[in-house]
Amino acid sequence: MESRATAVNPARIAELGDDAEVFLLDVRRERDYEAWHIDGAYNVPLYDQLLRKDYGGLEAALDEIPSNVPVYVVCVAGITSARAAAFLRDRGYDAASMAGGMRGWGRVHRSYDVEGADGVIQVVRPGTGCLSYLVYDDREAVVVDPSQYVQEYIDMARERELEIIGVIDTHAHADHVSGGRTLAAELAVPYFLHEADGGHLDWYVSVRDGDRIAVGDRFFEVVHTPGHTPGSTSLRFGGVLLSGDTLFIRSVGRPDLEDDDEAAVRQAAGQLFTTLREIADLPDETVVLPGHFSNETARPLVTTLGELRTTNELLVIDSEEAFVERVVESLGETPANYRRIKRVNWGLEPLSEETAQLELGPNNCAAT
Repeated sequence: MESRATAVNPARIAELGDDAEVFLLDVRRERDYEAWHIDGAYNVPLYDQLLRKDYGGLEAALDEIPSNVPVYVVCVAGITSARAAAFLRDRGYDAASMAGGMRGWGRVHRSYDVEGADGVIQVVRPGTGCLSYLVYDDREAVVVDPSQYVQEYIDMARERELEIIGVIDTHAHADHVSGGRTLAAELAVPYFLHEADGGHLDWYVSVRDGDRIAVGDRFFEVVHTPGHTPGSTSLRFGGVLLSGDTLFIRSVGRPDLEDDDEAAVRQAAGQLFTTLREIADLPDETVVLPGHFSNETARPLVTTLGELRTTNELLVIDSEEAFVERVVESLGETPANYRRIKRVNWGLEPLSEETAQLELGPNNCAAT
């Protein structure tokens, strides 16, 4: 059982996982909870009452809150949850507020060595569904698809006595603010991106299909995999495929975030079909590491191409027409604020405190 505290770090909640003997009490509005919440959290929508320092609703809900385990209270930024936690402590509960609220949850990064993928560390953001990678060989490392919180990668490399020599974005992201340019500039190392996704960026190293990017005595092979975006790439690292937003565990990257005109979406979906046919030619034992996850709980998130042939229905559709229809018909809600996020990542809008918050919310980059 966790010890008593007035506040708990969101990273600690991520570390505890689903099996911990704690109770997560989310006091945000119901619509906010339904849009985005921590798995296993219980919602009692008291946010507006707590803003007014009205504890009547919380008092009435005490029967719903267990008193025999620690209670961690979640809100937007950690303010109203702190009030609720203090109220509960005064009534004998072992209660603490999650520091930073859901904004803090969105900043959590957890790293995992990937079995079967020597030299690959997967970085998981449980609050956003984003995956990034630190790939290394012989004390040199390259960061793939970093978040805007670049110190996470600097610290990670330092702890492992690795020197970051390059940064790669597999595409121009629509769901999160990329830290690629920031990290590369801070470390004075190359920033790699396919030119079709360069937007208005004024500096990057353009990569094309078949290019090699060295890391130690090994290298990435760039594989142009358009469909999600025109410049989407995947990266082969020996027997490993970092698939970016092209291929996920149960879905594929959605083709409607560049241009949502139906004709353009269908054309991009057709490109994606061709891309997946080429990926399907790789050996079954190819280790696949995607750029995002949905509600998969395995950590690290890793599979093989052979396994995907049995679990990902979109990968094995052999008709372009059927594939396009399936993808177009199943597109759901687009990522929140994705147009402005794209503008930031294309260099059309500067990164600011406001734009840094645009990515907070659920991940919706998959086609289904």
